[in-house]
Amino acid sequence: MHTLNLRFFSAIILTIFFVIGQFQGVFAQTLSQQINDLLRNRIEAAGAPPRIAVGEEVLHASVMLPLFYERRMYSPAWSNTDGPLPTAEVLIGEIHKSDREGLRPDDYHLGEIEEMLKVIHQDQKRKSTPNPGMLADLDLLLTDAFLIYGSHLLAGKVDPEKIDAEWIANRREKDMAQVLEKALSSMQIEETLQTILPSQPGYKRLRDALAHYRNIAQKGGWPVITEGPKMQKGDRGERVVLLRNRLIANSNLESRREGDQELFDDGLEQAVREFQKRHALSIDGIVGDATLKALNISAEERVRQIELNMERWRWLPEQLGERFILVNIANFELDVFENGQKVMGMRAVVGRHYRRTPVFSDRMTYLVLNPYWHIPTNIAQLDILPQIRKDPDHLAKLKIKVFQGWGAEANEIDPETIDWSEVKVKNSGYRFRQEPGPMNSLGRVKFMFPNKFNVYLHDTPSRKLFAKSQRAFSSGCIRIEKAIELAEYLLRSDPNWTKEKILAEIDKDVEKTISLPEPILVHLLYWTAWADEDGSVQFRDDIYARDNLLDKALQEKPPTK
Repeated sequence: MHTLNLRFFSAIILTIFFVIGQFQGVFAQTLSQQINDLLRNRIEAAGAPPRIAVGEEVLHASVMLPLFYERRMYSPAWSNTDGPLPTAEVLIGEIHKSDREGLRPDDYHLGEIEEMLKVIHQDQKRKSTPNPGMLADLDLLLTDAFLIYGSHLLAGKVDPEKIDAEWIANRREKDMAQVLEKALSSMQIEETLQTILPSQPGYKRLRDALAHYRNIAQKGGWPVITEGPKMQKGDRGERVVLLRNRLIANSNLESRREGDQELFDDGLEQAVREFQKRHALSIDGIVGDATLKALNISAEERVRQIELNMERWRWLPEQLGERFILVNIANFELDVFENGQKVMGMRAVVGRHYRRTPVFSDRMTYLVLNPYWHIPTNIAQLDILPQIRKDPDHLAKLKIKVFQGWGAEANEIDPETIDWSEVKVKNSGYRFRQEPGPMNSLGRVKFMFPNKFNVYLHDTPSRKLFAKSQRAFSSGCIRIEKAIELAEYLLRSDPNWTKEKILAEIDKDVEKTISLPEPILVHLLYWTAWADEDGSVQFRDDIYARDNLLDKALQEKPPTK
């Protein structure tokens, strides 16, 4: 009898556990299906163009997010029947670290996600039934955060072409929905986001610099040096103490406890020279107005300047090329690189503020020796015509000819037969062409990479401008200091064009077009801050006020994509 009762109760217990197990299975399936249905309904009801919101938080990945969920049949990505997955916490950690990249964590729903997770974790502690609606909302927010943050790391938060008509970006592209799917399946959220970052050493060095300057700013920055007369070696006083402390704060000068702190000594002069070099100032060791102004720019402003230029790195392609020419417009410099190493450098003259040199990349395919200068209409109207009215012999002095018509139908016109006081070049049909020779504004060589801006590199007879620290004097094209050397470098693999043969051809004063044996990429960039290989940071003036435009754009909410 006892054995019979034991068997009976065992059967009942097994039945109960079986029913509970079946109930849990049905419940789990129902919860998963509920979340699935909620996601599908929300996305399908988003309209065209899609607009999805979680409370007051609008999702930004309006194209990528629906595609991501469609591919996975609307199954949740960041939770299961037990609640949020560990990958959710990993992503939150990465969003917190987005400020290391000069980005804002709040742009990626951080506050809303953390608040929602807090409620879900409290429900789990109370063993409450999971809320499928909240899990669906959390899924949408986390997915949108990954897609938008990833796209910002990949190609920048701002589309430069929308804020500057003179900026053509060549940004990297990836299927971010696919990237997210792979990151989830491999459970490598952090690693995947790291692989999206720009791989160039210049970006990494600037990120390290950002951390250094933020640390300075958080400690109160550096002292402001009061206005006063210029300071130089041999001077002494309280302003010298401020100068010393300013340079110590920025690691330009080692701290010392001994010696006369008020004396402008050899060590301080050397530190000033180093500071001037890193800010493209006249390197004389004297603290005049320009140096004082640069010294008194706050650490917070330098932090922001670094952040802006990190964004510009994210607008660049994966690789700049094994061999390329880089012009940093804000630095007035041209450099040639091979396999990551600088092999040639020279000073450059760029466009005036009202004739700004554009930013873009293209391929140089040929150069021209002894070029004619076909003077653009706007330059003829604004520059040439006023000079003719002042001096009737102006055209003859510069060997500029006047034509009417185009191509084979063009007729050369005697400038003395024209009443220049009544002429408006734009409507007159007159064209101006400067002949090859030592007075030609393009110098002896121009380097061509055809583009919509009609901008190129060229030589110049105005050599004295290269001695100036600020070199924004051109009409948009880039004048370079060492045109013959660059031509020799670009033609080095063609034995027909040695330096001697190039010079001999130039002596003929006849235009000659030469195709490059190896075309080369040209990148016209605009960096106002960058870090050298030794970690020291270079800062430049924002000559075209492009930093201001970018700063305003970065402060806005992410655009819907």
